[in-house]
Amino acid sequence: MNNVSVISMFFLSGFNDTNAHRTTFFFLSLLCYCLIILANVSLIVIIIMDNALHEPMYILLCAICMNGLYGTAGFFPKFLWDLLSPVHVISYAGCLLQSHIVFSFACCDVSILAVMAYDRYLAICHPLDYHTLMSKQKVIKLACIFWLTPVCLVVVSIFLTYRLKLCGSYINRLLCVNWTMVSLACFPSETVINGVISYLTITLYGFHGLFLVWSYIFIVKRCAGSIENRAKFMQTCVPHLVSLFTFIVTVLIDITFMRLVSKDIPEALKNFVAIEFLVIPPIINPLIYGFKLTKIRNRIIRLIARENK
Repeated sequence: MNNVSVISMFFLSGFNDTNAHRTTFFFLSLLCYCLIILANVSLIVIIIMDNALHEPMYILLCAICMNGLYGTAGFFPKFLWDLLSPVHVISYAGCLLQSHIVFSFACCDVSILAVMAYDRYLAICHPLDYHTLMSKQKVIKLACIFWLTPVCLVVVSIFLTYRLKLCGSYINRLLCVNWTMVSLACFPSETVINGVISYLTITLYGFHGLFLVWSYIFIVKRCAGSIENRAKFMQTCVPHLVSLFTFIVTVLIDITFMRLVSKDIPEALKNFVAIEFLVIPPIINPLIYGFKLTKIRNRIIRLIARENK
């Protein structure tokens, strides 16, 4: 029996509730995407152009902004096109590609946030050894490793999905996600290995989360007895905690809704939950870091002052 899906097109039924206000949604979404591009590109350019910002913390910030651009590029262009289109379809290959980008974006964000937590832990708890343990070269290598790892995991997951024979072409979402494609399999018994890989991936990144918690327990303990460390914590760790909390909450809500929530939930709420992790963190990250980190804020102020002369 041929195990490769004969379905060549998927219908995204999540757009059914947007028809009455599609123009409004289009312009709001376009404005949001332009803001994401402007904020993230601006921060990336500032960090690259300013030699004073070529430090591990800012390199990691640059990496998380690049990842935000990568993830949103896999969603917004197709989403904007669908808002203006009378038919909401996506090719089989396009669906696999989009699910790959979205999944790897989420995994990579968790990895980068974990490295950022490690960086802050070394800076506050081991300041004398910081520059030895966390050099620019090392942080670039770590960022590359933690980007390639989720990409490889997702490639395996997508390959396992590709081998399935699918018996449905309707996806009740605004975008393609790997698990929604797996749920269309004709023979659920063939999806066991997909489930195993999925839960292994969740477990792996769950350990990332435990590492984040462990890092900040030590950071908070160290900062509690020192005014200088408390100031450093408020300056460099609070933006990271806001970014971390925003991302993890949005992803957990999406996973919960996708696998456990009742069909009685309003479609509009499910649509919002499905895309919030692709909208809120890429906006929040550059804005919170841009306003909170003194070096970046001063650089932005200097650029604005230079433009007004």
